[in-house]
Amino acid sequence: MSETTSTNEENKLPLNGRRAIPPNYSNDEENEVPEMEAFGLIPRGFNPRDYLRVVDIYMFKDPHEINKQQHHTDKYYNPKLIVRRGQAFQIQVDFNRPYNPETDQFWLEFWMGRYPQQNKGTYIPILVGNVLKPGQWGAKIIHRENNSIRLSIMSSTTCIIGKFRLYVAVLTPFGILRTRRNSATDTYILFNPWCQLDAVYLDDEKEREEYVLNDVGIVFHGNVEDVKSRSWSYGQFEENVLDACLFLMDKAELELSGRGNPIKICRVASAVINSRDEDGVIAGSWNNSYDHGIAPSAWTGSVDILLEYYSSKQPVRYGQCWVFAGVFNTFLRCLGIPARLITNYSSAHDNNANLRLDFFLDDEGKVDTRLTKDSVWNYHCWNEAWMTRPDLPVGFGGWQVVDATPQETSDGMYRCGPASVQAIKHGHVCFQFDAPFVYAEVNGDIFYTRMEKNGTQVIENIDTTHIGQLIVTKEVGGDGMMNITEEYKFREGSDEERLALETAVMYGVKKQSIQDTTYQPQTDVDMDFQSQKAVLGNDFKVTITFRNKSRNTYTATTYLSGNIVFYTGVTKREFKKHSFSAKLEPSSSRSYDILIKSSEYMNDVLEQASFHFFVTARINETGKILAVQKAIMLEIPTLRIKTKGELVAGKESSVIVEFTNPLKQTLENVTLRLEGPGVLRTITKQFGRIPMNSTLTWEVRCIPMRPGLRKLIASLNSDALRHVYGELNVQVQKP
Repeated sequence: MSETTSTNEENKLPLNGRRAIPPNYSNDEENEVPEMEAFGLIPRGFNPRDYLRVVDIYMFKDPHEINKQQHHTDKYYNPKLIVRRGQAFQIQVDFNRPYNPETDQFWLEFWMGRYPQQNKGTYIPILVGNVLKPGQWGAKIIHRENNSIRLSIMSSTTCIIGKFRLYVAVLTPFGILRTRRNSATDTYILFNPWCQLDAVYLDDEKEREEYVLNDVGIVFHGNVEDVKSRSWSYGQFEENVLDACLFLMDKAELELSGRGNPIKICRVASAVINSRDEDGVIAGSWNNSYDHGIAPSAWTGSVDILLEYYSSKQPVRYGQCWVFAGVFNTFLRCLGIPARLITNYSSAHDNNANLRLDFFLDDEGKVDTRLTKDSVWNYHCWNEAWMTRPDLPVGFGGWQVVDATPQETSDGMYRCGPASVQAIKHGHVCFQFDAPFVYAEVNGDIFYTRMEKNGTQVIENIDTTHIGQLIVTKEVGGDGMMNITEEYKFREGSDEERLALETAVMYGVKKQSIQDTTYQPQTDVDMDFQSQKAVLGNDFKVTITFRNKSRNTYTATTYLSGNIVFYTGVTKREFKKHSFSAKLEPSSSRSYDILIKSSEYMNDVLEQASFHFFVTARINETGKILAVQKAIMLEIPTLRIKTKGELVAGKESSVIVEFTNPLKQTLENVTLRLEGPGVLRTITKQFGRIPMNSTLTWEVRCIPMRPGLRKLIASLNSDALRHVYGELNVQVQKP
C-alpha cells in the first residue's frame, strides 16, 4: 500500500530530475492560498455564509500587551506580532456567531515562503486541543465569550526563525474556508534564550539582558598597553532592522527549512556580512582611501549600514573589523541569538596557519619588509554567539567564535565559524568550523629569522608571549572591560597550555618545534622598550633599556625602526631610523632615550594614529640578536556632547556637540555624525574646515522617543584626523 501511494505522490509533482520542488529560500515570496478549497463539485445551493465564519483576528501585538511583554519583544519598533519560539502566545478570533465545539471545526495555519511544505516546517497546521505540550506546536481555547474565543498557541522549540503568514481555516461539508490574506496578522518567530528547550537557551537573566536586549555596546580598540574604548549602537530593535536581518538570510540563499538552526545561520551570516562573496553587506577597505564611501571610523552604529543595504542591495562602503563585528552582533541579537563583541589584542594573521609568524631580518639585523608576509594586528574584533553544539561531542557548546571580517577562505568562501571557544582552549581544533585559524590568531609564536647571503635561515629570536596577550569584551550591565583571555587559553607556560598545544598539533595544526631549529638565544641580557604617553601632533620620547645579568662587558649595536602602520600591522612607511652602540657593564642596567618629533610623522600619520617600533640589537661579542617590537597609539582628541536641560520623551530637546582642533594645521572636509537609539536617528553634517585651535559647535534638535537610560554617540571624520569619538549617557524622562 505504502509503495503505491508514494509513486502517486511523485507523479503529481513536476519533476526536474533532481528535486520536485524548487529551492525555497525567500522569506518574502508568497504562494496563493485559496479562500475556498473545495473537496469536489460544490452543490448549487451552497452558501459559505451559512457556516462558521471568521470576522476578525486580534493579535495582542502592541508593545504594552501580553504577547510582546511576555516574549521580551516590546522594544522592537515594528507593528506586527513578534514572539519567541517554544513559548505560548495568545490571539483572539471573532466569529459571526458563537463557536460550538460539537459541530464546528476550525484550525490555524502558519505559512512561510513560496513553496510551503509540512515536512520542511514551512507549512504548519495547528489543531485546537485540550492541552499544550512544551516545545511542540499546539493550540487550546482559554476563554470563550459571545462570538469570540481566545487561544493560547505554543510554537515548537525547533521552529524556523522568520515571518509567517497566519490563516484560520474552517471545515464545511463541501470544502475548507480560509480567512483572506491579511498582512496585519503576519507573525515573526524568533530564537528564545529564555526557553530551556531552545538551542540558544542562556540561564542567567542579567546575561540575557546584556547579550540579547542591550542595543548599545562597547568596542575595545587601541593596543594591549593602551586599551581604548568607544560605544557602538547595535540598534537591533529599530524600524525595519528585523526585516533587513531576515533579508540577509534570503540573500545568502539559506534554505528556509535550515533557519531554525543557529549553527547554520551563524555560518552563512559570517559570509554574507562581508562583500567578498555574493555582494554581501559591507565592503572592507584597509588602505586609507575611502572614495565614494564612508570611512570605517566614521560609523557610529549598525542601523544605517543594514538599512542602506536592505534598500540598495549593494555592498555598503567601507568597513574594517569592528564594523563587521558590530553589524554581525546586531544581526545575532535581533534574531534572538545571545551575542557579544570580542577584541583580541596582538592578533596573529598567520598566512599559512603554522602557529608561527615569520619576521625576516637582513644581515644588519633590520626587519626586511619585503620578505615578511605575516602580520600582527594591534587588535582584531570578532563575535561570540551562544548555542548548543549537537554536531560536536558533549562539552563544546556555549560561546562560539564567529567572524565576518574577510581574512581567509573557509570551504571556498570568506567566512569563519562557528568555532567552539572551549575546543580552542583545549586544542581540540579538529571540530568544525575553522578552529585552527582562530587557534593561530590567539596562540602564534613570533620567529625572528635572519637570511644569510647563501639563502640559509638562522633563527635569531623567538617570542612566545606576544600573540593573543589580552582578549576582552564589555562587562555585563556596565561599560567596563571584562578580561576573558582565560576562556581561550591556559596560563602561559603552564602544563595545561603545553598539553593543549600538543593536542592542537596532533589534530593537524602545523607547528615547527623549536627543537628542530638551531636556536641558542642570548639569555644573560634583557632588552626592554617603553614609550612616553604620545599625543597626536606632539613630540614624545621612547626608551630602550638593557639589563646585563652576566659578569661580562658587552657592546650592542642597536637599530630602532619606527613605522607608521595600519592597525592590521601592515607598514605604510618607515618614518624613523636610528642606530647607536650601547656599552653594557657587568650586572647593571642602562637606558637610552630617543626623541620622536611630530614633524617626522604628521604628514603620513594614518587614521588610527598607530606606530610600530622594531628594535634589534646585536651583541658584538657573541653575534646573538635581541629583538622586541611594540605598537604605540597616539592620544586622539575627543568630542564633547551635552544636552540643554533635561530630555523628556515626546518633547523637543537640544543636543550640542563640540570639538576643538588641537593640531598645528587646519582640518579639511570635516563630517560630524550623531546617533542615539531611542533618542534620535543618525544625523550627519558637513563642515568645510576647522582652523587650528578653533572650536566647532553643532546644535541638533530632536524629539526623544523612549524613556529610560540612553546613549548618544558621535564621531568626527576629516582628511587629516579620524577615529574621533564622543559619547554621553542621558536619562530620558517619562512625559
